[in-house]
Amino acid sequence: MYTPAITGTGVFTPFNTITNAELVTAFNQYVDLYNSRHADSIAAGDLAAKEHSSEDFIVKASGIEQRYVMDKTGILDPEIMHPLLRQRSDDEPSLMAEMALDAANKALAQAGRTAADVGAVICAASNLERAYPAVAIEIQDLLKINGFAFDMNVACSSATFGIQAAADMIRAGSIRSALVVNPEICSAHLEWRDRDCHFIFGDVATATLIERAEDAKKPYFEIRSTRCATEFSNNIRNNNGFLRRSRPDGLADRRDMQFMQNGRKVFKEVLPLVADHIAAHMAEEGLQASDLKRLWLHQANKSMNDFIGRKVLGRTPEPHEQPNILQDYANTSSAGSIIAFSKYSSDLREGDKGLICSFGAGYSVGSVLVERHS
Repeated sequence: MYTPAITGTGVFTPFNTITNAELVTAFNQYVDLYNSRHADSIAAGDLAAKEHSSEDFIVKASGIEQRYVMDKTGILDPEIMHPLLRQRSDDEPSLMAEMALDAANKALAQAGRTAADVGAVICAASNLERAYPAVAIEIQDLLKINGFAFDMNVACSSATFGIQAAADMIRAGSIRSALVVNPEICSAHLEWRDRDCHFIFGDVATATLIERAEDAKKPYFEIRSTRCATEFSNNIRNNNGFLRRSRPDGLADRRDMQFMQNGRKVFKEVLPLVADHIAAHMAEEGLQASDLKRLWLHQANKSMNDFIGRKVLGRTPEPHEQPNILQDYANTSSAGSIIAFSKYSSDLREGDKGLICSFGAGYSVGSVLVERHS
C-alpha cells in the first residue's frame, strides 16, 4: 500500500467578470421587456409578472458579489441572457480541455513535475461539454500524457469523488500519479432569466496533482483518508443531456433543461447530511474539532458554509479557519472547494490537518482529510 498525497494545485480564472450591479441591470431590463411583451396575459391573470432583482437580494441570499465567466456579452444582453460560446470544429481543442490545460500546467509547475510524470487524468465536472470522446482523454492528449483517462460526474462533489478515485488507485499501486481536473462552465447551464437563481454560478477550472507521497519533490498534503456518500434527490436537477427535447408544443425549450433547485429543501436536507458526514469521517480517524486547522468547503452559499462550520467546530469559525472565495468566484460547482484549498493552504505547517468537503446534487457529499508535510 502506498500513501497518496496532493503535491500541486492550479486554478484557471476566466478574463471576464460580471458584478452584481451589471447582472441586476441586465436582468431588470429583461424583466421589463418580458412584462411589457406579455402585458395582456399578465393583466388577464394567465401569466405572472416577473419581479426585479437587486444587489441586496443577491448578497443576502448567497454572499456572492461577482463571478467570472467565459462570455459576458450574451449573458448581459436582455434579448439573449446566456453565454455566446463559439461552436468549435472537431479539429480544435474543446473549451473545457483548454481551460483544464491551463489549470493542469499550473498544478504540475507547483509540484515540480511535467506531464511525463503523470499516469492518469480524471476529468470530474458537473456538466461535460460532450458525451464522447471523453474530455479527459482530450486533455491527456493535449498534455501528451501516457496512461489512461476518463470522465466522471457527481455534480458539485465531482472533485472530491475524483480525488478519492485517484487516491485509491495510488494506494493500490496501479498508478504513481494522477491529475484530477475540474473544468466548470456553469454559466452555460444556468437559467439567467430566473430571479431565484440568476446570480448563483460562475466559470473556472481547477486541477489537483496526486502522487505517491514518497515521490513528492516539494511540501505536500498527505491524503489521510477520503469518504464519499450519495442519496438520491430531485431537489437539484438539470435534464439537459443528449436526450434533450423541446416542449410538446414545439415552441421554447423546457425550463427544466437548465439548472433547477428547490432551495429551501436543499438547505434543510443537505446541511445535516454534510455535518453528519464530516463528523463521521473525523470519528473514523479519531480526530476532534480542535485537530482541524482548516476547512475548505464547497462554495455554494455563505449561509450554508457558516452553518456547517459551526456544526463541525462547535463554534463560529474564524475567517482563516474556513476561507470563502464565494464572494469573488460565485458557485463554481465542483471546483469551489479546490479553489479555496489552492489559495488558502500554503501557510499550514508540518502536521497541520484540514478537510476538503464538497456537496451538491445527488445528493452527494465527499470529504478528503489531509495533513501537511514539509
